Amino acid sequence: MPDPAGWRWRRAGPADAVLLRDLERAANLAALAHVFPPATYPFPDAVVEQRWVTALQEPGVAAWVVGRDGPGGAEPLGFVAHDDTWVRQVAVRPEAWGTGLGSALLDRAVHGVRARGGQPRLWCLRLNERALGLYGRRGWRRTGTERAAVHPPHPVEVELVLGEPVLAGSGA
Repeated sequence: MPDPAGWRWRRAGPADAVLLRDLERAANLAALAHVFPPATYPFPDAVVEQRWVTALQEPGVAAWVVGRDGPGGAEPLGFVAHDDTWVRQVAVRPEAWGTGLGSALLDRAVHGVRARGGQPRLWCLRLNERALGLYGRRGWRRTGTERAAVHPPHPVEVELVLGEPVLAGSGA
């Protein structure tokens, strides 16, 4: 079904693991090179692809790919995945940054989490200022909980929640 902005949404399935990995890589290499310098920490293609294979088979996970029509068919521009509580992943190709697609992806996930009775939460790298800015503008607030990221060099991730007040001293 076309979106008013001309985006086309479709549900992602197990056959989309490579596509989602590639979209995630494109976004991460542009947004997170200062955290994961590619020469030192190459994008973990095999690990990320396997994570997608596993996630797309989990019964509670919903994943959506959004794209727009192009000369070669639908061009994928981003994705979002969520379960009953967590927005697990969201990514937008750099050429689509600033178009409102990131907000639309978040809205899709928030609606899905809330439809299942959950309060939306997510993890974001503390050094991902672009994403944290988007989340802050959309009403997400830090909970004060942090953890080390899975991938080296294990930067700090912060937990965010939508619809909860900012905790005193959380710095959000």
